Amino acid sequence: MRQPSVRSIRRTVLLCAAVPLALTVQLCGLAVLVAAVPGQPPTPTVSIAFQASAPASVPAERFRWPLDGPPRLVRRFDPPPQPWLSGHRGVDLAAPAGAVVRSAGPGTILFAGLVAGRPVVTVGHAGALRTTHEPVQPGVRPGQAVAAGAPLGELLPGHPGCPADACLHWGLRRGEEYLDPLALLGLGPVRLLPVSGPSAGAGLLSMRSVSAGRAGPATVWPAARTRRRCCRPDR
Repeated sequence: MRQPSVRSIRRTVLLCAAVPLALTVQLCGLAVLVAAVPGQPPTPTVSIAFQASAPASVPAERFRWPLDGPPRLVRRFDPPPQPWLSGHRGVDLAAPAGAVVRSAGPGTILFAGLVAGRPVVTVGHAGALRTTHEPVQPGVRPGQAVAAGAPLGELLPGHPGCPADACLHWGLRRGEEYLDPLALLGLGPVRLLPVSGPSAGAGLLSMRSVSAGRAGPATVWPAARTRRRCCRPDR
């Protein structure tokens, strides 16, 4: 049998290498021709990979808990199925009365005063986000710039349904949409686990993020949910 020459082998290799490149050029040219057909809407130029990597709900800033020490969650975010129905539009964190309430992230004070007779402090953040804190005796004024961890005021007792000395109702909004403030901390679905040790009280649970703990473990106090005839819009 006649053996192929070196020149023939080299020509075959070059041809095989050129076929994928030519096919790619043809496909790209076909895409350009399709996009340039008169009367057709322009083809979006944003790639699928870019859309998938864009943040879905909160900007990539560093946020923190609004209270010092291990957080104690007594009631979780439970939005209503319809805007006019009862629900819990935020989370409740137990703390001693007089505890310092801090800004979860950098922003500007949008409001500090009374809403329906209750003292509220609202902070505006990047991405049109707003965090709300109540009941808080304000120590800031509207228009004031704050950093993450900056004191906003002192926690007051008297939050409805609070099983502890005092509870901070911490909310998050973007426009008219209520969001789970725990998303600011990178906390997704949570598991409730019994806390071991003699200091764990009855019903005291530990909350850990299912995702790689971007925020530390938090203590959870399950609170009995009661039905009310009406509720405030930010509950």
